[in-house]
Amino acid sequence: MSKMQAEIASNSRKIVETIIVQCNERGEHEDLLKRWAYVPGMLLMAMMRAGIQLNEPTYTTFVRRHMDTFIREDGSIRTYSLEEYNLDQINQGKNLFWLLQETGDDRYAEASHLLAAQLLSQPRTSEGGFWHKKVYPFQMWLDGLYMASPFLAEYAKVFGRPELLDEVAHQLLLIERKTRDPLTGLLYHGWDESREQEWADSRTGLSSQFWSRAVGWYMMSLVDCLDHFPVTHPKRGTIIGIFHRLCLALLQVQDNETGLWYQVLDKAGRKGNYLEASGSCMFVYALAKGLGRGYLEKGLEDAALRGYQGIEEHLTEEDEQGIHLKQICHGAGLSKDRNGSYDYYISEAVVEDVPMGLAPYLLASLEMERYVYGKR
Repeated sequence: MSKMQAEIASNSRKIVETIIVQCNERGEHEDLLKRWAYVPGMLLMAMMRAGIQLNEPTYTTFVRRHMDTFIREDGSIRTYSLEEYNLDQINQGKNLFWLLQETGDDRYAEASHLLAAQLLSQPRTSEGGFWHKKVYPFQMWLDGLYMASPFLAEYAKVFGRPELLDEVAHQLLLIERKTRDPLTGLLYHGWDESREQEWADSRTGLSSQFWSRAVGWYMMSLVDCLDHFPVTHPKRGTIIGIFHRLCLALLQVQDNETGLWYQVLDKAGRKGNYLEASGSCMFVYALAKGLGRGYLEKGLEDAALRGYQGIEEHLTEEDEQGIHLKQICHGAGLSKDRNGSYDYYISEAVVEDVPMGLAPYLLASLEMERYVYGKR
């Protein structure tokens, strides 16, 4: 076993144990209890996958315990409001399907139906694209595709609603068509159909930068949605095709020295730009999963391995408390106060050890382990 293989084999468990160390004396992770939200949802999904893949029931019990603080007896969800029409609020619902399968508890089905009802009535652009939020009219963000599309794809499969896969495909393909830059092949963070926002180009409606994590959200949405598309679906091949094309574009901006990706993808070397952890982890996850599922050719393996090795060598440290992940962008968006400029993206806080970074790091580690060892 190579050093790299040994690291991959042990890292998933180390990351989970690091997360558990952050819990209080009752075994509760306080960041996961505050409200139903997309980052807690992603961390719980990563923990769930770790429990299944590593055959550790305590990890899946952790997930159920935290999810059950939100799901009421009638299937309503604490802190959730359908009328917000906020795609971010869908993401945590991805954990409901596994809970339903394991327990048969109708609460989880009812909660799933509630979230699906939001998507079916979500405000839309003129071509049917979901607004990112009710308060962001006529705007599509790459982030929203990860929040909602894999949930809706799995919902379609679990509840026998194949027509909803057509909706998923429409969302994925529409935003790629609207945000793709033909010169680099990269995707801009957001698109405003109304062209009213200060961050939007008056001609195209596009934001101005390629933000690493936004592209990471979209990459993960593509590869996760494909888990639920039958091989006979007429858009499945197109989705794989745009995933492959975007992977090739990302290889062009992967840092040669470290194997990582910059906060603003195409501006390596510009003052203030930095190698960012969450986006790099998302890209490694998507590449490893794409390789493992056969969506990508073997030639892209080196990019995934170099990316993962770069995370280990340049963004992590280990001590008695566990693994620490550095250089995580705390958060970024598009609004009146967040103008989407280069200076804006590099000005957001850079933090360590937060769920926004640890979750994609755990997902990437699990997927690399699956790929390297052929685990299914």
